Amino acid sequence: MSFTLATWNINSVRLRAPLVERLLREEAPDVLCLQECKCPVEKLPLEVFAPLGYTHVVARGQKGYNGVAILSRLPIAEERAEDWAGLGHARHIAGRLANGVLIHNVYVPAGGDIPDRTQNEKFGQKLDFLAAMEADFRTHRPERAILVGDLNIAPREDDVWNHRALLKVVSHTPIEVETFERTRGAGGWVDVTRADIPEGQLYSWWSYRSPNWDGADKGRRLDHIWASPDLAPRAGGSRILRDVRGWEQPSDHAPVFARFDP
Repeated sequence: MSFTLATWNINSVRLRAPLVERLLREEAPDVLCLQECKCPVEKLPLEVFAPLGYTHVVARGQKGYNGVAILSRLPIAEERAEDWAGLGHARHIAGRLANGVLIHNVYVPAGGDIPDRTQNEKFGQKLDFLAAMEADFRTHRPERAILVGDLNIAPREDDVWNHRALLKVVSHTPIEVETFERTRGAGGWVDVTRADIPEGQLYSWWSYRSPNWDGADKGRRLDHIWASPDLAPRAGGSRILRDVRGWEQPSDHAPVFARFDP
């Protein structure tokens, strides 16, 4: 059975529950993975989503920070919740659909502003988190699996508005990109979005600091959908809903979609 999946850093699910509701009504993905929910699990506004058919939920949360949730119209059972790098943060949840597909929802640390772990603890935490993911995937090789989320790295030159300008900016530095690609390679993960859209500038995030985000278009592709090698050939229909970034009181991220025919 085919299904559609979306990933979206919502930047407070309680504040932006109406936006999630609108997306679910207008686009109706079978599975929606949210990051940066910023609330405990018991505070998720599930009463908004359940009437739309999203009655299956797996999530990890904490007050005011981080938080990941998978909302699904399809039955899904929690399977794993990892604390990679031992940060004590709610940054990962994994659920398995009835068809056997395992969905990882991940929120990688942003890494602060200074790309040097000796000067910036948060940058070190980001690299350690990715290294722990890499070790996990080398030990547990992904099969019939999807990994999505705000991975907070734009790996390719055309995943940022200006490659040269951002080489020393956190999210596009060489050490982050190298670590990102090692992590992806450890599981043999396929970048579904770029497999579908191999050429051209492609962004999923535009800073709140830009008053004219659409016109300036200084974006980065921080949000990703990966598939294990056995599932990747059955993925398609990739798109980024740029217009959502322009909704009222938006997240600074746009949802990323893909379809799977497992």
